[in-house]
Amino acid sequence: MESNKAGFASIDDYIAHFPENVQVMLQELRAIIKAAAPDAEEKISYQMPTFALKGNLVYFGAAKNHIGFYPAPRGIEVFKDELSAYKGSKGTVQFPYDKPLPHDLITRIVKFRVAENLEKAEKKSRKKK
Repeated sequence: MESNKAGFASIDDYIAHFPENVQVMLQELRAIIKAAAPDAEEKISYQMPTFALKGNLVYFGAAKNHIGFYPAPRGIEVFKDELSAYKGSKGTVQFPYDKPLPHDLITRIVKFRVAENLEKAEKKSRKKK
């Protein structure tokens, strides 16, 4: 059943809906994630840009004053000390528009999530045998 809510066809479509300065940051975050998870698939899930590899890895989205980055609760928990400079919650971190994105930290979080998903998939595979 289709929703009445207009959806985004792709991450490019999503990004195009924002002002140029926000588009630049969204594209930058997208490039960081792609470099850290080159085998991940890009898709739209919950109306947000999503990268998936053996399950969803990370989501991101633009808000009024920040970019929300959603690496799942474990992605936040493991890096909580480094993320303490940013607002956030159990499963999200907010990167303000007026500060540069922390490339190295985002890369490490994404790589952590890739390893976590691959390990989880491997365990499932072994159980089925």
